[in-house]
Amino acid sequence: MLIKLNSSQKSNCFAYIINETKQLTKFLSKKEIAFLNIKESENAKLYEFSRIETSFFIVKIKSIDFNEREKIRLFGSEITSKLNQGDFKNIQVQNLTPFLDAELDLSEGLSLANYQFIKYLTDKKKKRSRFTSINIISSSCSKKKISALKHLIDAVFFARDLVNEPASFLTAIQMADEFKKNAEELNIKIEIFNQKKIESLKMGGLLSVNKGSVDPATFTVMEWKPNDPVNKKPIVLVGKGVVYDTGGLSLKPTPNSMDIMKCDMGGAATVAGAFFAVAKSSIPIHLISLIPATDNRPGGNAYAPGDIIKMFDQTSVEVLNTDAEGRLILADALSYAKKYDPELVIDAATLTGSALRAIGDHAAVIMGTASEKVFSALETASKNTYERVVQFPLWDEYADELTSPIADIKNLGGANAGSITAGKFLEHFTGYPWVHLDIAGPAWKNSPKGYLTNGGTGYGVRLLFDFLKNYQS
Repeated sequence: MLIKLNSSQKSNCFAYIINETKQLTKFLSKKEIAFLNIKESENAKLYEFSRIETSFFIVKIKSIDFNEREKIRLFGSEITSKLNQGDFKNIQVQNLTPFLDAELDLSEGLSLANYQFIKYLTDKKKKRSRFTSINIISSSCSKKKISALKHLIDAVFFARDLVNEPASFLTAIQMADEFKKNAEELNIKIEIFNQKKIESLKMGGLLSVNKGSVDPATFTVMEWKPNDPVNKKPIVLVGKGVVYDTGGLSLKPTPNSMDIMKCDMGGAATVAGAFFAVAKSSIPIHLISLIPATDNRPGGNAYAPGDIIKMFDQTSVEVLNTDAEGRLILADALSYAKKYDPELVIDAATLTGSALRAIGDHAAVIMGTASEKVFSALETASKNTYERVVQFPLWDEYADELTSPIADIKNLGGANAGSITAGKFLEHFTGYPWVHLDIAGPAWKNSPKGYLTNGGTGYGVRLLFDFLKNYQS
């Protein structure tokens, strides 16, 4: 999507954001305004009006807060649907209210709703997206903000593309190659550990999960270090990169479970998307990304329930369920993160069905050992982006369920509070300020909802980008 500021390009489609009807007098006649019948006192609403070969969309809002901003984005998605049903190539957006950046929210909704994954369609006529550009008319909006929005949209689309790719294409090696392509374009430092390197590091969690696969594992390290960053020590982002999860020998049921497990690298997509958005926007923050990747299959040498494995930090783990694999590869990465003496570590993962069952697909479960300041900043970012989070506790009692009589720890807790016991497992491998983001619920949609298209949603990219661009050490 091309987003421009104050372009002279002609358009036959206009979107105006207003909070008072009189703001439309420069653009519509009194009869047209009367026809729209806009009530000053009513809540946020979208109106549509057409002349010959010209369409107008009026977004009426009363105030601006995080709920109103989300309504504006959703109005944007409605407009996108209407544009693609017609023959509109571009739309001009103008904010006539005193509420700053409302035009960016509308443009964000317009853009996000225009995504589609059609790489494997042989009939390209099924392509539904027709409009390709947004022209924002504004005297207060800066080119820097427009550029940041464009980079963010690109990052979300990158994350969605990765999640939507089938495992027949997106092996661990291929995903690392996708990261490399983007990193090289941005002159980002990147190192991809191959199987031999991973073996030399004795990353037992990643290697064990990989044992059933015919494809080797990878471990991708990326670093963005601008001049004079706001943080003295790096922030490390860790993403779960299970490119396909059958459950291993603890085989998942299908349908409605295994058939969407190409999305189990959603955490890796989120982390990489946010990382690239930060770098493209030149955010002055020292950032490192760690992405362990493999598939989890029941191959001839697959790890099995009852195995005891040795992790990167030498912790012994009793495996009770091979479908609790994401925490094993994340644990190695979290241990590896200690070498950077990080200021903060955030991991993102489609980790537990328990998180989905607890709060549905409307938000992510969040927990950790970071300061209240960090969690407060993440809550603010969640409101700014409407990528909501619900903080769960990490009480010491939950660790009791991970006690093993034959190893240091086991990889599965009891039947209850599964998302929290998974978090307690990860906590064992930290020792620094840390946040765990379980995105199992919002990372995937079986059908479109607003600007969230079906399939991979790219959840977390916008959340982390907003958090990082506003980060204060």
